[in-house]
Parts: sequence; C-alpha cells; structure tokens
Amino acid sequence: MRLDGDGMLIGIKNASKLIGISVIACCAVLVCTMFLNFYFDIRLIESEITSELSMFFYEAQVSTAKVTCLVAGGCLLLTSVVMLFFYIKHYIDTHKKELGILKALGYSNLKIAKSFWVFGISAFIGTAIGYAGAFLIMPWFYALQNEDKMLPEITINFHPSVLFYFVVLPTVCFSALSVYYAWHKLKKPVLLLLKDNLQIVSKTPKHSIEKRKEISFIEDLKSSTLKSKKALVFFIIFASFCFSAMTQMSFSMKDLSSEMMGAMMLAIGLVLAFTTLFLAITTVISGNTKTIAMMRVFGYSQKECCRAILGGYRPMSYIGFVIGTIYQYALLRMMVDIVFKDIEGMPAYKFDFPVMLVSLVVFIAVYEILMHVYSEKIKKISVKEIMIE
Repeated sequence: MRLDGDGMLIGIKNASKLIGISVIACCAVLVCTMFLNFYFDIRLIESEITSELSMFFYEAQVSTAKVTCLVAGGCLLLTSVVMLFFYIKHYIDTHKKELGILKALGYSNLKIAKSFWVFGISAFIGTAIGYAGAFLIMPWFYALQNEDKMLPEITINFHPSVLFYFVVLPTVCFSALSVYYAWHKLKKPVLLLLKDNLQIVSKTPKHSIEKRKEISFIEDLKSSTLKSKKALVFFIIFASFCFSAMTQMSFSMKDLSSEMMGAMMLAIGLVLAFTTLFLAITTVISGNTKTIAMMRVFGYSQKECCRAILGGYRPMSYIGFVIGTIYQYALLRMMVDIVFKDIEGMPAYKFDFPVMLVSLVVFIAVYEILMHVYSEKIKKISVKEIMIE
C-alpha cells in the first residue's frame, strides 16, 4: 500500500461505505432546511399581520421553527459526528498494518491523515439530497403550516445562507474533522500498528478477576463485546430511540398538526432507525467472525453464539425505547404548553399509553425478527474460510 501522487490513501469506494452518515445528514438537512427556510420567509410577512390572533399564531410558528432546528438538527448532528469518529477508528483498526508500513517508510501522520478528507463526501451526499428534497416538499409544507389562512400568503424564497449552513459548511467541517481525528488516532508507535495482536497489559483489580471467574464464558464474552464496542452501543440505543420517538410522535401529529406531517415524521424515524440498526449489527458480526468461528469449533451452538455476540445489545435497545418515549412526550408537552399556549383551539396533549404499547409491541417484533435474520447469517459463517485468512 502506498499513497498515490495526490496523497490519496482512501478512495471514494471506502467513503461510500459511510451510508449511515449520509442518511442521517439527509434527514437532518431535510427537516432543518424546511423549517429554517420557512422561518426566514415568514419573517418577511411580519409587517403584514394585523390581528392579535394572527400575531400569536405567527410567533408560535417562529418558535416552532427554531425549536425544531435546534432539537432535530442538534441531535442528528451529534449522531453523525459520533458515527464519523466510529468509521474512522474502525478503518484505522482494520488497516493497522498498512498504515504502520506507510509510517515506517517515512510518511508523516498528517500526510496520511489528509487522505481521510474523502470521508466528508458522505456528508455532502446526504446534505445535498436533503437540501434538494426539502425544496421539493416545501410547497406542500408551506401550505400545511398556513392551512387555516391565519397568515398572509408566504412565498418560498431562496436563501443562500441556508445552502451554506446546511450543505457547504457541514461538508467542509466533516472533511476537516475527519483529517484531524485521523491524525489524532495515528499518533501511535509504528510497532503498535504493525502488531495487530499486541495487547496492553493493565492491572485488573483482584475482585474483578474473581467476579469474572464466577460467570460463564457466554456471559463474560457478552460483557466484553459490549465494552469493546461502546460506539455500537450508542447506535443501538439511537436506533431504538428514533423508532420509539418518531412512531409515537407521528400518531400525535394527527391531532396536533396533520396526518401528512405525522407520516413524514414516521418515514424519517423508520429510515433512521433501520439504517442505524443495520449498520450497527452488521459491524458487530463482521468484527466478531473469528470469535464466532472459534466458538463453533469448540462446539457452541448457533443460539449460544448469538447470545454471546448479540444478546448484550437487547437491554440497550429497550433503554433506547424508553428514552425515546420520554423524549417525545417532553417535546410535545413543551410545544403544546409553551409554544402554542396562546393559540385557540389547540387540543390538550396527554401521554397516549395505547400508542406506546402498540409501538413497543411492533418494536419488539421487528427487533426480534432482525435478530433472527442475523442469527442465520452467523450460522452461514464458514469456519474454513475464517481459519484460512
């Protein structure tokens, strides 16, 4: 492996694997572009508002746009950054020897890290699609926001600042962040990169050793898998969070906003949940193929392999569901009790237990079906191919 004439180590093919970042960035920019563009356009008609009721409605719409951009955009931005760091670390961990050879040949950390700028392409693809999609939906969205004609007609305008903040700036920042994080992770001795089986010996408290002796190998491996893949724990929780929050919130939108808004939220939530869950579980299995192969050699059943590798993530998924339930309730209460409190005819919002139960049952069914599908993938892992590698 070597750097080419342009200093490229990572190609577009490698960056294309970061589809999760593209999906999350697309959803974030789609929502934020619609609401921020609406915010800028609705501010232009403020001087045309004459009645007090219309002014209350106007202020509520302005507040909604701000809250949505901050909450949705902030949450998804954080997730995208965490996912970016995970992919960079995963790439470095799986290419230790090649990177170590380059460093041994005299390439500096910065020169190698510069190649990681292509990871920003995933952000550009997602933000560009989300931005374009937002303008396709905007005519319907603007009409929906003012369907009772309480405000003067709101015209859709192009705001260069929105394009800059949601497409140009994220692409530049993600590329720069990729280079910096890769440079930081590459600051390791060459020998540590070349010896992929090198382990750092640490002092383990005596009571921890005794406690590990008391539990079974399966439970110990389950715990170790969770501890070694902390980023994946976050993604499992986030996927469950998206499913829980968006499915429950979408049903509430029927009374608080419109059925179409609820459908849009449901679609975004399901796309985020399934994309994140798919990437997380796939990475878990691909990162533990040798462990699974060795377990099968020693006579462990498929069920035991699944319990050791995937079983530890099940409680994390339920934690994510609970967090999503609390989040959607708190957000909707804030919107109804604070943002729209002065709007006449706004229905009171109460926690919907039947919807929560339906969402939970569907979530458990979908999650267990996915676990069954991936358990079949574990069954198909070839012990011979793994041992030959």
